[in-house]
Amino acid sequence: MQEHLTVVKHPLVQHKLTLMREKGTPTAVFRQLLREISQLLAYEVTHNLPLTTREIETPMQEMEAPVLAGRKLALISILRAGNGLLDGMLELIPSARVGFVGLYRDEETLKPVQYYFKVPDQLGKRMVIVVDPMLATGNSSAAAVDLLKGAGATDIRFLCLLAAPEGVARMKEAHPDVPIVTASLDERLNDIGYILPGLGDAGDRMFGTK
Repeated sequence: MQEHLTVVKHPLVQHKLTLMREKGTPTAVFRQLLREISQLLAYEVTHNLPLTTREIETPMQEMEAPVLAGRKLALISILRAGNGLLDGMLELIPSARVGFVGLYRDEETLKPVQYYFKVPDQLGKRMVIVVDPMLATGNSSAAAVDLLKGAGATDIRFLCLLAAPEGVARMKEAHPDVPIVTASLDERLNDIGYILPGLGDAGDRMFGTK
């Protein structure tokens, strides 16, 4: 495993991912599984959030207890499929600030085209977690991180459900300072830029579109 890439091998993550890969899994079930797996992945990507302490009173006595330090972290969804991961993570981290990067892939060039960008302020003082289920070619992901760095972000992590070796390599080349957390490093991309064995188009499966 490469140092910039963490593959979460937890049995619950792997089991839920298998159910999501199966082509017969219904849209509603797929969406629920994505919500559940996103929370499990969130534990990994936030494991080194900074802590401080504050004084509280338990039913027994006063104590100095750990609480999150610094500004609320920012969750940035790459539209539209990123919203599936975002929803689950917000249940776990409801105080997080939320932003959106709208990118779609030109099916001929496989290059990302931007159509929307709205993010929280003071990104330079926040941990920024970018979420998108699929790290395929890596072009859209690298472009999204470019935009976030341009907006001031310095502490960025990338969270995805599946990654292809080509996408991991592209991200490492473009943004070696951005660690990647994923549930699986799959085999390769096919000739139209889809992950194999993959799970198809995450957005289509999540929203029931074709």
